[in-house]
Amino acid sequence: MDIATLVGVVGSLIIVFTVQILEGGNPASILLIPSMLLVFGGGLGAAMSGGILKDTIGIGASMQKAFLAKVVASDKLVEDVVKLAERARREGLLALEDAVKEVPHPFLKRGLQLAIDGTDPEELHDILHAEITAKKKADKAASKMFENMGGFAPTIGIIGTVMGLVHVLENLDKPESLGHSIAAAFCATLWGVLAANLLWLPIANRLGRLSQLEVDQMELTIEGVLAIQSGSNPRLVAQKLRSLLPPGGKPAAEDKGKKAA
Repeated sequence: MDIATLVGVVGSLIIVFTVQILEGGNPASILLIPSMLLVFGGGLGAAMSGGILKDTIGIGASMQKAFLAKVVASDKLVEDVVKLAERARREGLLALEDAVKEVPHPFLKRGLQLAIDGTDPEELHDILHAEITAKKKADKAASKMFENMGGFAPTIGIIGTVMGLVHVLENLDKPESLGHSIAAAFCATLWGVLAANLLWLPIANRLGRLSQLEVDQMELTIEGVLAIQSGSNPRLVAQKLRSLLPPGGKPAAEDKGKKAA
């Protein structure tokens, strides 16, 4: 599990409340239910009105993915593909039919099954790339939902502040409560800016980053499956796939190859 988002969000909130304490304030003074309800509930409603119901229903799963997603190392994927290429080279493509059942990567499993079933290479390429395109669209829709919430939150916070100031003006004959009322009014703006910049926009960026990593691995998988299907030399397969890895992923993969040798 990659906990970067969880640590980032929790750490940011801790810093906010720590600064509040260091400045002599009380953290409880900004935990106002009306302001938080308006910002979070109103932001969700505004984003929902700009999309479709399916996007809103999937928001829980998207948040879970953002906070708890497991990032699979690409070099491990390359290692698995090379092992399959070695077996296919020795025993033939059909010999992978049993090995496919133990492949942990779902996309690699589907690609191999298509190859084993005798799918034409061009058709296999088109089918798998169509799946990548569909995934990009779905991931973009999920990320867009949080981007919209991040865009609406500050404005909704300002609406809450205006509502609070209207209430203040209604009670100018009670000067003893004006300070507290004005402070409470500005809490809505605080939560609007905070929710946008410490929660919704970071989650949108996180989902976009995870999507890009997954798409990169899927494209890597397509190259591997096509190489296996064509009976390419496993060493060439390894070299080609490792050349597609980002700089940080190459040394690990190469070191494993040297140790195995």
